[in-house]
Amino acid sequence: MRKLTLAVALCLSLSLSASKESDRILNAADVLKEIMAAPDKGIPGDVMGRAACIAVIPSLKKLAIGFGGENGKGIVACRNRDGAWGPPSMLSITGGSFGLQLGAQSIDLVMVIMNRKGIDFLTRDKFEVGGDASAAAGPVGRDAQAGTNATADAEIYTYSRAKGLFAGISLKGAVVKPDVDGNAVIYGKHVDPRELLKDGKEAPPAAAAPFMKELHKYAPKK
Repeated sequence: MRKLTLAVALCLSLSLSASKESDRILNAADVLKEIMAAPDKGIPGDVMGRAACIAVIPSLKKLAIGFGGENGKGIVACRNRDGAWGPPSMLSITGGSFGLQLGAQSIDLVMVIMNRKGIDFLTRDKFEVGGDASAAAGPVGRDAQAGTNATADAEIYTYSRAKGLFAGISLKGAVVKPDVDGNAVIYGKHVDPRELLKDGKEAPPAAAAPFMKELHKYAPKK
């Protein structure tokens, strides 16, 4: 009886984990869809078209009002060398400071990685935005373009949405890590982030379909 109880508890735990990760992916897909539905206020098509990777962290929580202290989990996918989107990987982000939207308790965060060098950062144990990889507030709006003025050399464009306001935002000091536990849940096995983001060896899992759909729509194969 005890073994049966433990088995039921394990199945329930796995089911709850799968549901939690599926909700994360659905929320990330919704964030991208809603942002891109308003082209005059969204991420420029030029930026989306040149993106090597796109990460979305829905409902990034503030740990303290004011300076610093954020924590959240999201999903990222990178293009293969042929320009098509490869299998996604789950990730987490902690720390950092959002100078705008100080009154917000949570924000939706989007990071657009602009070159394949950024994939190397995403497959590390961790990397610091604005430290290991250069970052800048991303341009916003239909006619805005990547690589202008002070943002020309940025490897990552960062955006946030809170209280209905969407804007490029300066994000410094945030630490990004692969979420290996999240990957294990959606793929059903341990998967090295490098195999997903750099090698593209796995097929995207069914749970990731909503997010992949939005990527294909708003940032189609080059």
